Amino acid sequence: MKKISLLGSTGSIGTQTLDVIRDHPQAFSLVALSCGVNIELARNQIKEFKPKLVSVAKEEDAKNLQREFGKEVEFYYGDAGLVEVAKSSDADVVVTAITGSVGLLPTLAAIDAGKPVAIANKETLVTAGHLVMEAAQKKGVSLIPVDSEHSAIFQALNGEPHKAIDRLILTASGGSFRDKARHELQDVTVEQALSHPNWSMGAKITIDSATMMNKGLEVIEANWLFNTDYDHIDVVIHKESIIHSMVEFHDRSVIAQLGTPDMRVPIQYALTYPDRFARPEGERLNLAELGKLHFKDLDFERYRCMKFAYEAGKSGGTMPTVLNAANEVAVAKFLKGEITFLQIEDVIEQALHTHTRQANPSLEEILAVDQAVRARVMNN
Repeated sequence: MKKISLLGSTGSIGTQTLDVIRDHPQAFSLVALSCGVNIELARNQIKEFKPKLVSVAKEEDAKNLQREFGKEVEFYYGDAGLVEVAKSSDADVVVTAITGSVGLLPTLAAIDAGKPVAIANKETLVTAGHLVMEAAQKKGVSLIPVDSEHSAIFQALNGEPHKAIDRLILTASGGSFRDKARHELQDVTVEQALSHPNWSMGAKITIDSATMMNKGLEVIEANWLFNTDYDHIDVVIHKESIIHSMVEFHDRSVIAQLGTPDMRVPIQYALTYPDRFARPEGERLNLAELGKLHFKDLDFERYRCMKFAYEAGKSGGTMPTVLNAANEVAVAKFLKGEITFLQIEDVIEQALHTHTRQANPSLEEILAVDQAVRARVMNN
């Protein structure tokens, strides 16, 4: 039985990870989890899965839960608690389903403890990809992608030599506003932005999908996960979300991974790799019923966040850190109604233009830049 530590148990990826564990009780057990402030859901998860170690966001919640569950469960809180969950000695694999750069330190802690990481937290690699990959290589720890796009590439590359890769082709749904022209986005609402046509995701990632920043972050993540430079990573809009990504090889063969839009499939594969477990009965891919699949080129002027992501990724150093930090704060401001949808792009562009790039930053420098950018954007 594989023992799992889950960072972000109450979010979209976290709850679907628990679905996978539920589906295969003989194969998986949950030994540790972390959550934020959704204590009621976390309480139910603790009762059902009986982890030995739990971390929550607030000290008060940790104390209340400790009194409720007694010595059967050990409770922590805050950033230190995330690290405790990540390095749990009982875990065979750590699933990083937490959202945002807050996932960086626990991911590094998991790697340092020698734990394989099923990584769904793209912001970690965007913020400090060079440090994470260096640590993983040093410790001999595998990073198995959970995002559907990177899982698709990972599967397409099985058994293929890296030198045979010509292009990685990430597919993008286009988000909530894919059928709107840019001039129609001036007055879109938060509710409209949160209405994704294909996927059920958390608020932050759904907004990122609408701005296409989510895909930009995935491009940077792909650069690190698959050691492929940006000139060989393309993005194509594919509104059905059936082809999750593709790899083109030097001989012009293209291998694609297809499936219905169900995140439990790549989550399960990350947990069972190199094996494949059966999924419970459910929706199967029916190409005849679909009839057609649609694709179109990505317009960098329509989706300016993609342009920012490629530029920040190619520049390297602290620029991706700035990109991610500014985006996280800008999205939070939009969700609170403090800025408009298109102003998310303006906030990110301003942060990038006013930052002085640092090459090959240390962890301390990355954390300092991250906090400085957040403070500046928050106060503007």
